[in-house]
Amino acid sequence: MSTNDSAHAPLPGHPGAARRVSDRLPVFPWDKLEPYKRTALAHPDGLCDFSVGTPVDPVPELIQQALAAHTDTPGYPTVWGPLSLRDAIAGWLGRRCGAEIGPEAVLPTVGSKELVAWLPGQLGLGPGDQVAHPKLAYPTYEVGALLCGAEPVAYEDVEELDGSKVRLLWLNSPSNPTGRVLDAAELRRAVAWAREHRVLLVSDECYLELGWEAEPVSVLHPSVCDGSHEGLLAVHSLSKRSNLAGYRASFVAGDPVVVAELLEIRKHGGMIVPAPVQAATAAALADDAHVAEQRARYAQRRSALRAALEAYGFRIEHSEASLYLWATQDKPCWESVAELAELGILVAPGDFYGPAGDRFVRVAFTATDERVASAVERLKR
Repeated sequence: MSTNDSAHAPLPGHPGAARRVSDRLPVFPWDKLEPYKRTALAHPDGLCDFSVGTPVDPVPELIQQALAAHTDTPGYPTVWGPLSLRDAIAGWLGRRCGAEIGPEAVLPTVGSKELVAWLPGQLGLGPGDQVAHPKLAYPTYEVGALLCGAEPVAYEDVEELDGSKVRLLWLNSPSNPTGRVLDAAELRRAVAWAREHRVLLVSDECYLELGWEAEPVSVLHPSVCDGSHEGLLAVHSLSKRSNLAGYRASFVAGDPVVVAELLEIRKHGGMIVPAPVQAATAAALADDAHVAEQRARYAQRRSALRAALEAYGFRIEHSEASLYLWATQDKPCWESVAELAELGILVAPGDFYGPAGDRFVRVAFTATDERVASAVERLKR
């Protein structure tokens, strides 16, 4: 038997390894919420879950039909998808976002979170590179940097950043968690900074169709990018606008050179959207009526919850778009989480999204009408 220590060294990633990849990452935030969820579940009228923001309404019939019609697809789909899908994506970007773009500059992805998490690594970033993201932000921007060994850097204004070190700049408008919308002038300033420093700018626009008090603008709109998509990508998801979180239907679009590079990398990795989901995505993007119906549902829930929270003593900041109310009682966020849990209402603490959110909670209005009405009554009492 060998006595060489290396023969018995744990494999990378094995629990006994000195340095696991997961050691780079923060604690998965939602695990911290479990004790408060148990408290909320014990409420006699049941749980009102406004924490994660997962869709609860039915998948529109036309999308279900498109999925069902393509279930007999025994062969491998392609990473790029058929031209009909890419035409549907490009058509929607032109119709809804005013983007002049062709099917060669779009790429379906397996949910937008997958893309956010793996994009820095797929682009070859690593130690010595910086990935910049907003100070209040979806945690996966930071995770994506950490997974490839790059340095995540939080910013309030792009001018704070060191353009010689940043390789990828994330924007998020409408914002998760705050619902803040960057107007065209703010977007143009970020684009100008990124181009000056030769930094790839990626705009997460997954809530673009859910503007309430402001009209979100895509970074691909000519008023923002001067008609050129060089150095720009936009990320979009169908999870919220079409209730397709379970389908993992999303796409990235923009600079055709970067999209072509991602295509080559993702082909090697087998990162393929299933063929029935590709067909369902095309059907969903071709129809605007179901989006208007879903917006109307969300608008009613948003109005009811906002009024009840404000009457209870919360102040709502930003929240002009997206599926969330960014609320504060001017006290530590976990105190508000605990207080609401006693009412059977579960919300997300603001510090999930960075230290700057430590006195806020994020309230998702994605629950059913019945659960929203129940929460409103409890807040009134």
